[in-house]
Amino acid sequence: QVDLVESGGGLVQAGGSLRLSCEASGRTFASYAMGWFRQAPGKEREIVAATSWDGRSTYYTDSVKGRFTISRDNAKNTVYLQMTSLKPEDTAVYYCAAKGYFSDYDVFPQGYDYWGQGTQVTVSS
Repeated sequence: QVDLVESGGGLVQAGGSLRLSCEASGRTFASYAMGWFRQAPGKEREIVAATSWDGRSTYYTDSVKGRFTISRDNAKNTVYLQMTSLKPEDTAVYYCAAKGYFSDYDVFPQGYDYWGQGTQVTVSS
């Protein structure tokens, strides 16, 4: 069992930046692929970024390439999503997810085993 707790969401103006954090419980965090998803009202949950268990491969959806960066600190059991040049269309609840063990990432929500509770990101125009 892995518990995931996101933090760092909030209200920001367009063009601003936020850094989301997702801290995991347990001693097996380093073996999990991690993903960040988001869900806007009335829309399906979509992949934003993901990283393999070893951090060697990453994925970004096209709309965030060059603006968002996913990273992980296994010593802190934490994965981050640095978001810059935010746009109103980035407004959503952001979720982190974990997929084990020693896996590559997955771009579909169904591929993940554990989810956080989500953190709201609102970008005003």
